[in-house]
Amino acid sequence: MEEKIKQLQSIYDDFEAAAAPYKAEAACAKGCAFCCTDAGSIHITTLEGRVIQDCIQRLPRNRQVAVKKALAADMKRRERNQPSACPLLMKNRACMIYDQRPFACRRIYSLKTCSQSQHPVLNKKVMDLGDAAIKALQKLDGNGYSGHLSYILFMLETPAFLATYLSGEYRPEAVMQFGKSHGIVINRMAR
Repeated sequence: MEEKIKQLQSIYDDFEAAAAPYKAEAACAKGCAFCCTDAGSIHITTLEGRVIQDCIQRLPRNRQVAVKKALAADMKRRERNQPSACPLLMKNRACMIYDQRPFACRRIYSLKTCSQSQHPVLNKKVMDLGDAAIKALQKLDGNGYSGHLSYILFMLETPAFLATYLSGEYRPEAVMQFGKSHGIVINRMAR
């Protein structure tokens, strides 16, 4: 797992290096959280979920409890097709796991200040670089899945799923029902 996490970081670093010239003109700034509240769904791989899960487990106990409640509430809102801010966004509009944030968050930026009428504006080249990085992430996590952050973290909290995933087994039938109803993608099939 440690080797995969190093490779994950390498994919992040390679993307950041390639996208840096295009992101130099970004309007994003500390405290800007439109992408975390209004711009869509935060999709992660199970490998990214493990990194996030470890990060959450290192938080103070009261914060862990609050995050778990926020993740459960996020799942319920999404199941009712209601908008939902990222459950890892703090009241001060900062990310509590910023250094360990998933690729979906690393990829997004905007050349213009975002608002309800101005969604993020990305350079086409950065979008293409991001698509290539997503394929690399899914290949790296070949026995895993991709989907919304709350759903993937929920699956990783299920002991049977976690044991299967950590053993390197590939058993999509074990999550088929949940996967279909929650938009989970099998990484092996998505490549």
